[in-house]
Amino acid sequence: MSALWSARVPVEAPSRPAEDSRYECVVVGGGITGATTAVLLARAGLRVALLEARHIGAAATGNTTAKLSVLQGTRLSTISRKQSADTVRAYVDANLDGQRWLLAFLREQGVAHQIQTAYTYAQSGSGDKTVEEELRAARRVDLPVRHIAQLDVPFPARSAVALDDQAQFDPMDVLAALIADAAAHGADIYENTRVVTVRRKKGDQILHTAQGDVRAQSVVLATGTPILDRGAFFARLHPQRSYAAAFDVSEPLADGMYLAVDEPSRSLRTTPGESGPLLLTGGAGHTVGRARSERALVDDLIDWTTTHFPTARLRARWSAQDYMPIDELPFVGQLAPGYGDIQVATGFAKWGMTNGVAAALSMSGRILGSAPQWAPVFDPSRPKQLLGLPTAAVINSEVGFELAKGWAGTALKSLMPSKDAPGEGQGVVRRHGARPVGVCTVDGVQHSVSAICPHLYGILEWNDAERSWDCPLHGSRFNYDGALLEGPTTRSLHRPDRSE
Repeated sequence: MSALWSARVPVEAPSRPAEDSRYECVVVGGGITGATTAVLLARAGLRVALLEARHIGAAATGNTTAKLSVLQGTRLSTISRKQSADTVRAYVDANLDGQRWLLAFLREQGVAHQIQTAYTYAQSGSGDKTVEEELRAARRVDLPVRHIAQLDVPFPARSAVALDDQAQFDPMDVLAALIADAAAHGADIYENTRVVTVRRKKGDQILHTAQGDVRAQSVVLATGTPILDRGAFFARLHPQRSYAAAFDVSEPLADGMYLAVDEPSRSLRTTPGESGPLLLTGGAGHTVGRARSERALVDDLIDWTTTHFPTARLRARWSAQDYMPIDELPFVGQLAPGYGDIQVATGFAKWGMTNGVAAALSMSGRILGSAPQWAPVFDPSRPKQLLGLPTAAVINSEVGFELAKGWAGTALKSLMPSKDAPGEGQGVVRRHGARPVGVCTVDGVQHSVSAICPHLYGILEWNDAERSWDCPLHGSRFNYDGALLEGPTTRSLHRPDRSE
């Protein structure tokens, strides 16, 4: 599964940092948050390095549907249920600042983008009520939204909230421009450089990587979910995976970016293609590692698209991972009390194009002594996140259930041993002595890996859409051969001796 815009971002930089390299700031993560932070700090004259574990755009940014919108489905009404009116306004101000900065950058760099109207729409009568709630929430913060009583589109839709002058783009084009600008201002960009741990020594933070240690006066963790457990963000975030697909379509396509408020959630937009616009659809979100069949969810999305767009022909399909915060607001700021020289940015709730840039403005501003007025609202230590404790209790009780279920399930498997190889594209968890082992077959080759997540020892589940091992506790994911894909863990899976 590869995104429509999976072309590699060209990186002309040394392949690995010199041993004990020292920087004023090291940014960890090569998505839009990390790349924008590197640009802002490098433009200010700081000596900056960006370390990416795989390649630029490998995670959320390279797999997003790339809507740069302040109308974000039901985010405003959802936030309003837990936060004050002033806090909701600060959230909107942050997203507007992020949107303005990125649009100015795209115009300055000549990066292609399309100005579109964003629509939050209903598919049912209950959805109409949700649309009305979002309309009221948007008007309370003075967004110039419009109400549409009935959308004229070829898919199931009723009423909608509309916000004009939003934007969309190819996210890899944007990352290429950001990386080039950061490098032009002196930043060092390193791919295939996974940060494993960070510790303080003699006033610096030492980042340990497989390629050697890197020293920094300050560190920015822009890794989707923080790779350090200090701050216990894994207990304050809910990992979600969702899917997208691109189609060639012969029939005319309406402009606009659409997101449904009710189930099954559906996202739609167009993007320029070689012979006309392509259609992008998305949805089928679920908690990581807890779907009965990810492949069935993808198939349902594709079937929905071809039902309502009969000429649609599948071009590409892919997925992305996002993190939902317990009190509905992103966490942006110091990792934990006493760690002012390490900042994090996480919990964008599927709206990283605006929130990611806003986070970069906040973190770089804090380093440079000019943080935005709205920055304190996103402080990871904010007292108001106590409003999210009921949500956190539910999330963590589910985690406890998944942990117990996983280990109990492997105990039962020891009573029903099987030596049969899984079918092509399938994976199962078995017992190898006392330890759970994941066995899968990919391209005719059988692979065996430890089925225990190195983070907090959850039992992994096989993802039949992406041929990966996914942790149902906190969302760590591994390739079929055990290679780490995304955190919070920083270690790949152990591979037992195949001859055993």
